[in-house]
Amino acid sequence: MGVRRKAREYAFQILFQLDFDGDNLEDKLEQFWQTNKNLNRRGLVPPQVKQFAEALVKGTIEQLDQIDTRISQHSLNWRLSRMAATDRNILRFSTYEILYCDDIPVKVSINEALDIAKKYSTTESVSFINGILDKIAHQE
Repeated sequence: MGVRRKAREYAFQILFQLDFDGDNLEDKLEQFWQTNKNLNRRGLVPPQVKQFAEALVKGTIEQLDQIDTRISQHSLNWRLSRMAATDRNILRFSTYEILYCDDIPVKVSINEALDIAKKYSTTESVSFINGILDKIAHQE
């Protein structure tokens, strides 16, 4: 698994946790990395994975109002609060990538989101996420 894929999965997991218990971001990050310190044989998360995951999480949180507005504009008949938490948080970090990470091709952001949705959500969610991200990407 690539560095960025692993980082995206961690970002998703952190955002998912924050969605439920909204603790202080720095505390949540520290807790997450401490809890998951045995993620590889050496007992360390590679620095580039941690750095990219934290950049995604922090960027998503900083731009959350704009991100949620964009998602809401394109999720007809689905309020964010009614979406599955998995879908909502995959949409959030992926929308952040599409809108604010110019160095990442939009197709890569969408494909990565869909692969993570396949792993953590339902088949129906994959189509739902794809439709919303595609609309957001083409709005730009």
